[in-house]
Amino acid sequence: MHKVTDLTLTNLDARSRDIFRLIVDNYLREGEPLGSRNLTRLLPGSLSPATVRNVMSDLEHLGLIYSPHVSAGRLPTQAGLRFFVDAFMELGDLTTDERRQIEAQVRASGSGQTLEHILIDASQMLSGLSRGAGLVMTAKSEVPLKHIEFIRLEPEKALAVMVSQNGDVENRVVDLPVGVTSSQLVEASNFLNAHIRGRTLAEAKTEIARLKEETRSALDTLSQGLVERGLAVWAGEGSGLQARLIVRGHANLLENVTAQADLELLRHLFEDLETKDGMLQLLDLAEEGPGVRIFIGSENKLFSLSGSSLVVAPYRDKDARVIGALGVIGPTRLNYARIVPMVDYTAQIISRMLG
Repeated sequence: MHKVTDLTLTNLDARSRDIFRLIVDNYLREGEPLGSRNLTRLLPGSLSPATVRNVMSDLEHLGLIYSPHVSAGRLPTQAGLRFFVDAFMELGDLTTDERRQIEAQVRASGSGQTLEHILIDASQMLSGLSRGAGLVMTAKSEVPLKHIEFIRLEPEKALAVMVSQNGDVENRVVDLPVGVTSSQLVEASNFLNAHIRGRTLAEAKTEIARLKEETRSALDTLSQGLVERGLAVWAGEGSGLQARLIVRGHANLLENVTAQADLELLRHLFEDLETKDGMLQLLDLAEEGPGVRIFIGSENKLFSLSGSSLVVAPYRDKDARVIGALGVIGPTRLNYARIVPMVDYTAQIISRMLG
């Protein structure tokens, strides 16, 4: 038996290709299995249902299609969908009007708005155009820091207020070691402000590590812990990124879902995505290769429970660094040929705006 990953178009004769494409096209359009009798009517020439069933049996043996139940119809497997996308799919191109529409909506939302508002609008737009759920992943870029201050809230809690040079403000509640005094909070703030100004987070952490031994006499243990705790909070508990997920169009995902089992799968999907690890993994996936990436069902562990598909592309800052990702998520029968250029163009527009 062939492995689907080893298949090429040359492994399939013209008849097998036609039948496979019709089964996949019908699934992407209708979501229903296609049987030999209907296939016979759709195929050119005068093939008998028996001949079609023999070809379907060969395709099933190759792992490209399967029978979902006792019905004689067949659906593409997830591996079959991947093979179709890689070997058969012809990407549509956006029309001039579609490009203008996407660019106008993204740029209109960007007029005087924050990046977050731009991304929320982009997510909503992708949802409306694709009939899937628009998804945007944002992350903190490495910008120089300007100021940090610790404000006591309770005897063992303080608010760490951190300001970057571009004006962004992060507020995080931190736990204080027992016995920390107000003067130690001031001392920790002053120490950090003397050494982090103008440095990115990575540069600041390196500098603090270098000064650690030198400052043992100047900073007592409690103050030193506050310094490290402040940086750790800014860094997102060691991840280096403060990730945020924006999803618009949940209702689109639910439109065609009737079975309780499918609803449960979608619930797992959003639980997976909304964890910090899931969001950071999503960014890593988008950054691994150039352009748009397609993930179908369980071929990626992030979607192993939900069986959903994701079309995702990174967007970049002015230094061409990946700082986020956007895309469309939905059932495996997404209209890939239409959605891929749509996601790609939206990511290009946002990258140009950020540049």
